[in-house]
Amino acid sequence: MLVCSGPMMKLVYKLQAEEYRYDFPVSSLPGPVKASIQEQVLPECSLYHNKVQFPSSGGLGLNLALNPFEYYMFYFAISLITQKNSPITHHISPSNSAYFTLVDTYLKCFLPTEGSVLPPPSSNPGGAIPSPTPRSPAVPFTSYGMHHTSLLKRHVAHQPSVNADPASQEIWRSETLLQIFVEMWLHHYSLEMYQKMQSPHVKESFKPTEEHVLVVRLLVKHLHAFSNSLKPEPLSPSAHSHTASPLEEFKRVVIPRFVQEKLYIFLQHCFGHWPLDASFRAVLEMWLSYLQPWRYAPEKPPQSAEPLPRSVSEKWAAFIQENLLMYTKLFVGFLNRALRTDLVSPKNALMVFRVAKVFAQPNLAEMILKGEQLFLEPELVIPHRQHRLFMTPPFGGSFFSSWPPTITDASFKVKSHVYSLEGQDFQYKQMFGTEVRNLVLKLAQLICQAQQTAKSISDHSAETMASQSFFSWFRFTPSEMNGSYTGNDLDEIGQDSIKKTDEYLEKALEYLCQIFKLNEAQLTQMMMKCGTAQDENGKKQLPDCIESEDGLILTPLGRYQIINGLRRFEVQYQGDTELQPIRSYENATLVRLLFRLSSVLNERFADQMDVLCSREDFVGRLCRYHLTNPHLVQKTRYTPMVKDRTSQNWGPRISLRFLASYRTLISLLMIYFMASWFYIGPVGCTFIILIAYFLYAIIMTFFSERWKPHEH
Repeated sequence: MLVCSGPMMKLVYKLQAEEYRYDFPVSSLPGPVKASIQEQVLPECSLYHNKVQFPSSGGLGLNLALNPFEYYMFYFAISLITQKNSPITHHISPSNSAYFTLVDTYLKCFLPTEGSVLPPPSSNPGGAIPSPTPRSPAVPFTSYGMHHTSLLKRHVAHQPSVNADPASQEIWRSETLLQIFVEMWLHHYSLEMYQKMQSPHVKESFKPTEEHVLVVRLLVKHLHAFSNSLKPEPLSPSAHSHTASPLEEFKRVVIPRFVQEKLYIFLQHCFGHWPLDASFRAVLEMWLSYLQPWRYAPEKPPQSAEPLPRSVSEKWAAFIQENLLMYTKLFVGFLNRALRTDLVSPKNALMVFRVAKVFAQPNLAEMILKGEQLFLEPELVIPHRQHRLFMTPPFGGSFFSSWPPTITDASFKVKSHVYSLEGQDFQYKQMFGTEVRNLVLKLAQLICQAQQTAKSISDHSAETMASQSFFSWFRFTPSEMNGSYTGNDLDEIGQDSIKKTDEYLEKALEYLCQIFKLNEAQLTQMMMKCGTAQDENGKKQLPDCIESEDGLILTPLGRYQIINGLRRFEVQYQGDTELQPIRSYENATLVRLLFRLSSVLNERFADQMDVLCSREDFVGRLCRYHLTNPHLVQKTRYTPMVKDRTSQNWGPRISLRFLASYRTLISLLMIYFMASWFYIGPVGCTFIILIAYFLYAIIMTFFSERWKPHEH
């Protein structure tokens, strides 16, 4: 129905031949375009030229006068952004959706990698689609940015006969399709970008979805294949000017002219605003797809018996230099994200592995470093970079010897790329400089710690599985008692995922060492430091902190570890145990009633209990064992307490809260039930329980003061 040769497109071409025009509301355009048109600043894209119309009498807002093909493609492109507000009844994979398939079909039809663009069905071969005629007085627009002349206008002006080259007739469809897709999907800025660019300062609430990013990745991959299908240039420049078709010239400029700037801003927005979860994988793969145009080149890699990684050819050096910020600044942005994520999670570990593997491809790091060196070359002092000249001194002699070094063509392209995207006052941060290298070392340290944490979780999971029994549902783990949370999902995922995490992190660390030439001695020292942070059991690890007069103080690394769930303090309750929050395994009514009863007894017999506990004979030891709380005096090694903080002495008292525990109640019911089998009544059973506990207390009293601390 909607394919290139389907009924809908046939209708579009039929209306196109009759020169119909349709109004598209400017309010439906992306925020930057809408704001600039409303302020009578014409966007740089030629798609909007001669199309903006004043509202008719009584009309609402500005409109674009579009031909049927443009009108259809505008609404098709905008549906990707607007459909995220529709209710989702069931989950469908974006790559299997009809929209994804249609985008792929349109790209293959209008941006073919082989042959030329197919002519429209049932169209007039000799008719060219004229520009829409304004139906109202034109708006007096100024313009921001550099205008790029449409390829269509240039080719039609120099074309002797429109019938001579069919591609020249239909190049407007390819250019229009790409411009609409780029404008509607990528022309969105955050507030930070508005402040850097010469565009209206209007904040746009833009939150791309995962499906949006996947469609943009499809566009990027196809454009690489489309651009790489360019035929080799002829040896004679004059022959090239006469034989190159419009489609071939379109392939030559499609990425730098139409996509590069807006995709860079789109990626920056995603890197800075996307949630720190596994859904960032879609953005990551889209970024990595753009960085590797050689993956979509038509030539096949040479077959080799050795499974070595394919080296990046030197012919891609120009692409890397002209897209330097895509490699360097976005890599630094990814480092900052990786330092704030939980690397123990296999999905996050996979993302670090993917990036490290891509940048570790042979010869890639060297070409990026060469691009940075070209950018940092001293340049001629010229007021405006648009008027820079490639100067080669034609004469020798001392007069020219004091001039600064000449700017090469490659150096000029790199500088133009950086300054056009970030502005003339941009402070470039070298990817292989000291600051970024320190971030990489910090990431390597977090990788080592994440490996240790994954190993600890693996050992703990193995012990937990081995200790399970039929009556395990009666027991309560320390995490249930203090309400702590490990902050990791590996227990639910299983041992296989823990093994994958370790493999991903190990390979990522190896790739980072290759990229940045990290010293093996430094890595060994970091791994030893991670190992010595374990306690005497080899399981629990303290966050990185330093001792001070006020106790433990977290370092920046320690804060990273706590935020990411890599390390944690064993924070324990330090207050009155009787006033702890009611647990899920306790009966709330019984807790309150038993607390009131205990309070009455403690107030009534406080003096007598003090006298009994102060005795040094066996009766005093027995009372101290039952009426004092030895758990109040605990080691504070795993909690960031100040040193001078002391535990409050609550004194001897009676605590009946244990009777409110469902575990205790169920145990008593089972004992009474079993006693009934032997014809023992409730009173007799209660007497036996008290006698048994009294004997147990006498035995424990003999040994309690030897290995348990008490409060007096």
